[in-house]
Amino acid sequence: MSEKNEKTEKNERLSVFKTYKLYVGGKFPRSESGRVYEVTDAKGKWLANAPRSSRKDARDAVVAARKAFGGWSGATAYNRGQILYRIAEMLEGRRDQYVREVGEAEGLSRSKAAAQVDAAIDRWVWYAGWTDKIAQVVGGGNPVAGPFFNLSSPEPTGVVAVLAPQESSFLGLVSVVAPVIATGNTAVVIASEKAPLPALSLGEVLATSDLPGGVVNILSGRTAEIAAPLAAHQDVNAIDLAGADEVLAKELEIAAADNLKRVLRPQPVDDWAAAPGTDRMTAFLETKTVWHPTGSLGASGSSY
Repeated sequence: MSEKNEKTEKNERLSVFKTYKLYVGGKFPRSESGRVYEVTDAKGKWLANAPRSSRKDARDAVVAARKAFGGWSGATAYNRGQILYRIAEMLEGRRDQYVREVGEAEGLSRSKAAAQVDAAIDRWVWYAGWTDKIAQVVGGGNPVAGPFFNLSSPEPTGVVAVLAPQESSFLGLVSVVAPVIATGNTAVVIASEKAPLPALSLGEVLATSDLPGGVVNILSGRTAEIAAPLAAHQDVNAIDLAGADEVLAKELEIAAADNLKRVLRPQPVDDWAAAPGTDRMTAFLETKTVWHPTGSLGASGSSY
């Protein structure tokens, strides 16, 4: 082949266009409805078509989350911490991709987008360190009067629906998802409506990070359309309304009351990079208290 023909072939190569998909049950399906919607950058330039999830997609995501709950909640806290740390490792390796996507999504300079991505990676590491420590903070032995003792320990709530923040497409997303799964819950996440691409790309990292399929399920589309069936779903145990406005939050709270869901109301966050504390972990924990009688040991009558 001549040098001229070789150059012509190289110039004619078409780049591989990326098709964004949902992340449900460890797989990457298109929306059941087949619908998509246009995603643009901060200046209105078209970036991609994102899948527009339907009520059926939301129900499928709940089924996947419930199926994964037993194994994930039953895993050791140490193992969950290892997996969360692995997610941080994988994100570090794809840092440039997320810097570009976050910059386009939020209209940030490269340096500011890089700071957001670095903070998101560090946030995974931070929660990875908490998985085997939170029980020591919120659990323990209780003083009682009588021939018995009791111990309280935290237990995960179950399936949690999470409305990701609208303005912080990646750091805010990680800040609301990581504490939910760190404590053994599974999650159905609704990505930012106007900037869903970083969230959909996160699914690609989760799929290769030893995180069991179904622990995190990511949907994109109209927030109100997807959130309504999740808030009313009888097999969803809790809902985080971080990405809901005041009117939508009120509607979802009313729907959530039907099966006594735990509800974390929207709270203003000035800086998602600030130290998060433990509030978002304890918001989705139940407390189990075990009572045990004491008894005598030997002739001395000592007790335990």
